[in-house]
Amino acid sequence: MAMTGAVDLGGIKERAEAQRAQSQRAQATQRAQAQPDQSPGPGTPPPTAPPAAAGASVIDVTEETFEAEVLNRSMQQLVVVDLWAEWCGPCKQLSPVLERLAAESGGRWVLAKVDVDANPRISQAFRVQSIPMVVAIVQGQPVTAFNGVRSEAEIIAWIEEIFAQVGNALPDAPTGAAPEPEQTDPRMLAAEEKLNDGDFDGALAAYRAVAEAEPENVEAVSAARNLEFILRAQAHDPSIVETASPRDLDAQLAAADVLLLSQQPEAAFDRIIDVVRVTNGEERTRARTRLLELFELFDPAEPFVVSARRKLASALY
Repeated sequence: MAMTGAVDLGGIKERAEAQRAQSQRAQATQRAQAQPDQSPGPGTPPPTAPPAAAGASVIDVTEETFEAEVLNRSMQQLVVVDLWAEWCGPCKQLSPVLERLAAESGGRWVLAKVDVDANPRISQAFRVQSIPMVVAIVQGQPVTAFNGVRSEAEIIAWIEEIFAQVGNALPDAPTGAAPEPEQTDPRMLAAEEKLNDGDFDGALAAYRAVAEAEPENVEAVSAARNLEFILRAQAHDPSIVETASPRDLDAQLAAADVLLLSQQPEAAFDRIIDVVRVTNGEERTRARTRLLELFELFDPAEPFVVSARRKLASALY
């Protein structure tokens, strides 16, 4: 399941930083109360929890340690995240295999275990629909994942495929002929500069121009599609979610945009599917077309996309 750009890990990092700061303040307060005559000076840094051993092959990760043990570590090493729970029978079959393979990898990759019940924010960030779920992280980004139990041979093949695809991004990748430097498209660079400068309309026009000239340019097509959606969604009054009439097509499409922008894809899709059920003719066609456009913002293998496609087919036929 390709996940590039589909997972929000920033929220985990921000929460971890906030919780770490809160914990440090609480520790400082406790020390001051217990030993008022030995309180640290204003320039003394707060204590931090010791990191996991550098050579550890299996790490238990929490929301507080996610940034250091997953995001930061993945800049130097492949991190495989095992999302599990105590009550999950299949997890108890898969986890021991992953742990043994990590130990046998000789530090080539590390296994980060996450209890989804104890760390709901991590589960939410990965949009976990079922467990066990295993996600590969490279350079701070998820690159691929799978759900359910897999055999040892399948897991080994999965790991090797990851190294074959992204090995050059890892410091310990096998040496060989240096890859050809990727040429930066000046048109894409100009569009990105407009985006960074806050000229969103100009950036959208630039991305569209590249996409129209080169329909096979996936980066330009995706950038134009995503930016177009964001600008449209931000133009809506968020209250439309509560005030939209069930049979008002334009209002329901706007409400779906707002819901999707707030990372509620299931609710957004259901809004439009409900419209499809109660309309016909041109209105039904418009609703169906918009829903298919929204599907394109996600990996087609995402469980909520697959589910919504089934609901759409049922509503149509």
